[in-house]
Amino acid sequence: MLQVSSPSRRDVLRSASGAVAATTCGVGCGHHTDSSSSRPAGPTEPPSSGAASDRATPAGRAPRGPVRFPGLPPRIAHGPRDGSAVALTFHGQGDAELARSLLSEAERAGARVTVLAVGTWLDEHPELARRVLDGGHELGNHTMRHRAVCALPADEAYAEITECADRLRRLTGTIGGWFRPSQARTATDLVTRLAARAGYPHVLSYDVDSLDFQDPGPDAVRDAVLGQVRAGSVVSLHFGHSGTLTALPAVLDGLRRRGLRAVTTTELMHSDGVAATAGPGRRTETG
Repeated sequence: MLQVSSPSRRDVLRSASGAVAATTCGVGCGHHTDSSSSRPAGPTEPPSSGAASDRATPAGRAPRGPVRFPGLPPRIAHGPRDGSAVALTFHGQGDAELARSLLSEAERAGARVTVLAVGTWLDEHPELARRVLDGGHELGNHTMRHRAVCALPADEAYAEITECADRLRRLTGTIGGWFRPSQARTATDLVTRLAARAGYPHVLSYDVDSLDFQDPGPDAVRDAVLGQVRAGSVVSLHFGHSGTLTALPAVLDGLRRRGLRAVTTTELMHSDGVAATAGPGRRTETG
């Protein structure tokens, strides 16, 4: 089995406490900086996360709202590098049957994923919210209409976040575990503050871009993921693309061969270690 190298605990702590990251959020977005100076003392629930549903997943866990991880920055691109977990995150929109097939494929391999759902997609396919959770996966917020949220005025950007949060609360009892900005790899300071106001203490980015929304073919998707992924990675993937579904078994097999396992993003952040701030990235996703 291939061994995945990772930095020492001291290096991880130094990186999280001393690094200052400047990132670009796509068209219309500015730069931001983040720093973190302490290890998390443990996750806590923000008061605005919404009531938990009384319908438990097969794993025995009720759906939950966002978790605050003390000591972690407001923008997160990856989890701890000294473990064996990765998070496969899917932008939730597109053909419902492809989505169901992809979830089933993940479950056959014992993988759990995070789905960041678009609100209009939830309106079209409300049953998929429960399908995600009942499969042991995690559900989050990817704005209401998938607009370029970082380029919007504050009131419009806030509406994009809260309207999707309302859909999630109505369907599941919570506002979902995470918020990820639409058409942007990394949130601006403004969008990060608006997300916090809406109840999301951390905004999710990613450090591995599969580029599957460009429909390059399943082999290219597999190679893009396995060529970049390492312990702690958060991988960006999309529903609604047949090449992603075809590539998924090979991606999961490649992770297994490296001693890596696919878990939800919240499970990844619960792992012992420190998550770093979002890294540089100018590409925006469109799928």
